[in-house]
Amino acid sequence: MATTEANNRARLVFSLFDADGNGYIEPADFELMGGRVAAAVPAAGEEAKNRLLSAFQRYWQTLVTELDANGDGRISPEEFTATVLNPQRFDATVSEFAEALAALGDPDGDGRVTRPDFLALMTAIGFEQANIEALFDAFGPDGDDRVAVRTWADGIRDYYRPEKSGIPGDHLTAGAAG
Repeated sequence: MATTEANNRARLVFSLFDADGNGYIEPADFELMGGRVAAAVPAAGEEAKNRLLSAFQRYWQTLVTELDANGDGRISPEEFTATVLNPQRFDATVSEFAEALAALGDPDGDGRVTRPDFLALMTAIGFEQANIEALFDAFGPDGDDRVAVRTWADGIRDYYRPEKSGIPGDHLTAGAAG
């Protein structure tokens, strides 16, 4: 059973991925989001950007494969929540996405993500700045105001776990309409 926090997290992600606001997630939404996020850290290499775009593509393919029973090429909010909060169906996709997004935030390859790169990526996804700042702080930045790539990737994975509550990712839903 998913926690209230997990359902809130899923609703928020759905609303962000529904880039055109028509109430469904479609391939064009993933293309728009992927392009925006890949461009958010100009210093990131092409390999990291391509890895992220591939992860967005797999995310879409997993959703459409798992959920699109009527073949209409789009995902409703109910279908989305049922899949993303089902670890058996979505863990591998979330893990690939988490690794790719966190790595994109580390263009120099030192294993750390700076606050400006984190903010740029999370803003490109569509999260609110105050919530992004709270999340970054919850990850426990070091003295140089950086967080470990692994910490962020693990935080993304936790975000999609239906049994989790009281996690850093819950900062992203603070004040979000549900």
